[in-house]
Amino acid sequence: MLRPHIPVNPLPTGLVTPLVQPTVAADIEPVTPAPTPAPVAPARTAIQLTPGSALALAAGGGAVVLAVGAVLVSLLLAVAITGASVAVIAVVLRLLVRDMQKGR
Repeated sequence: MLRPHIPVNPLPTGLVTPLVQPTVAADIEPVTPAPTPAPVAPARTAIQLTPGSALALAAGGGAVVLAVGAVLVSLLLAVAITGASVAVIAVVLRLLVRDMQKGR
């Protein structure tokens, strides 16, 4: 029913570059690249967690989770309040339009 139509341009537009003639394989000289040295990794220091630092890390993670949760709950509450207010406005407008049509 619907078939795509691709337009055909019979004449080329813009600059036309001539074809490049390939070189003969005998003229190419093989070149071997020099081996690259392997990168040296920096010495890593092991992270040692003491009970106090582990407790601080857990408390920090808990604080982040509580903060993100509070932001998400506040956003959800804002959406709920907005939806309720829009619903109340819709009911009031409907009543006003009905009263205007009755001629009150």
